[in-house]
Amino acid sequence: MCTIFAYSGRRLSLQDIKEILKRTERRGPDATRIITPKEGLFLAFQRLSIMGIDERGMQPFCHEGRYSITNGEIYGFRKIRRELEDAGYAFRSDSDCETLLYLYDKHRERMFPMLDAEYATVIYDEAEGFIAARDPIGIRPLFYGYDSDGMIAFASEACLLMPFCSRVLPFPPGHYYKDGRFICYRDISEVREYTRGSIEEITAGIRDRLIKAVEKRLDSDTPVAFLLSGGLDSSLVCSIASRLLERPIRTFSIGMDTDPIDSKYAARTADFLGSVHTNVTMTEKDVIGILPEVIESLATYDITTIRASIGMYLLCRYIHENTDTRVLLTGEVSDELFGYKYTDFAPDPEAFERESQKRVHELYAYDVLRADRCIADNSLEARVPFGDLDFASYVLSIDPEMKMNHSGHGKYLLRKAFEKGGWLPDDILWRDKAAFSDAVGHSMVDILKAHAAALYEGKDLEKEYLRYPEQGRPFTPESLLYREIFESFYPGQYRMIPGFWMPNRSWQGCDVDDPSARVLSNYGKSGE
Repeated sequence: MCTIFAYSGRRLSLQDIKEILKRTERRGPDATRIITPKEGLFLAFQRLSIMGIDERGMQPFCHEGRYSITNGEIYGFRKIRRELEDAGYAFRSDSDCETLLYLYDKHRERMFPMLDAEYATVIYDEAEGFIAARDPIGIRPLFYGYDSDGMIAFASEACLLMPFCSRVLPFPPGHYYKDGRFICYRDISEVREYTRGSIEEITAGIRDRLIKAVEKRLDSDTPVAFLLSGGLDSSLVCSIASRLLERPIRTFSIGMDTDPIDSKYAARTADFLGSVHTNVTMTEKDVIGILPEVIESLATYDITTIRASIGMYLLCRYIHENTDTRVLLTGEVSDELFGYKYTDFAPDPEAFERESQKRVHELYAYDVLRADRCIADNSLEARVPFGDLDFASYVLSIDPEMKMNHSGHGKYLLRKAFEKGGWLPDDILWRDKAAFSDAVGHSMVDILKAHAAALYEGKDLEKEYLRYPEQGRPFTPESLLYREIFESFYPGQYRMIPGFWMPNRSWQGCDVDDPSARVLSNYGKSGE
């Protein structure tokens, strides 16, 4: 991951910018550059070198009065580059991100729907001012805010804008900013016509697209590895990559020291694939000790995001400190497309589809936020094959009746797509879904709940909850603890998060007081 920062105004000096950027050195540890093309204009970039790793790939890029800074991966950039070179553009680096500057020069804002990318970018044009954009899912982070003079600023993380913006908001995924307006260029959940067909036809479409999604994310000039929980999603990514690379891949998992669930399945999958596997163990002391740091990194108070991030954050820290890995492939986004445990309770296909669209629209605030921060804060880059635009669009277009759980196995279509061909052992391919925050060990969530309960013992909790606005108001000791820690780092910025991630409580069987699937009646063998 890298850091981008852009501001034009009178409230900050170059020294101010240098001090602010110290907060995100971990995102881009290799190099920092700040340029001031004119008085009061600052464009800054902190680099984690992945593609075109020599110094020529350092940003900002410049071309005829335009400057660009981009955090992301532009897939298929070599073909784009050849076309641009044929059109007369001269590249100075091997970086994929340099293509965006010339694409904008050629196509202006029409370029954004053309991109197959996980990206956030800011372009400064001497004639047009700022142009900014973010990928349709929001896999790469981008925030914006206004200073007291009403001047806009953009940054990869909210903490960079806090010192001079009273209110910081996430840049809407699938939008671009120009001339003071945010314009939607692609709604990833929009379906003009449902895809229908036989199970064989639909699952072939899923399989082919996921294989291509993994393949394009293996392109890197630095070492690539894989997070492997032993669940369906990460196991499929690892299996596909193992076949494509035709060599042992490197995999990592984590679990509690007392009752890990995922670790045994991860070891089983790793053994089947012949990967070079490492399992990391975490303790109660680790969980409690890392909590404030995780919440500061995430910039969220959401319960399930924080729970799921603790193990992931500790694992990524281990990878950063003990290996030369720079890129990690993960299994995020599958649940939003194919369904959670709670979506088994969807009353009809239309309700299932509406829920899926809602979750996809909010991904930027939950699962992909977690993946970005846990990985980027440890100087690594996340790549998310299930978030591939072609793959996600295809799955979202499938007749929702086919995606509902009629078989007793959630994500049936995804499992069926890889049933033949020996991709995974049957006990992994058909394993019941377990949320990562539960599957690192049920004791982890129990520890967090007990810790919070002890902190607030004897206090009037209802009074404590009412101290906060209705949006994201705490409702348990655990959520109160997270909110208080969040406010200590991001006072008054609760609007950055839509609210608590919870099952759809309007559905029968889902009116619960905890986001964990453990409280649902269909949890079944997920915890075994």
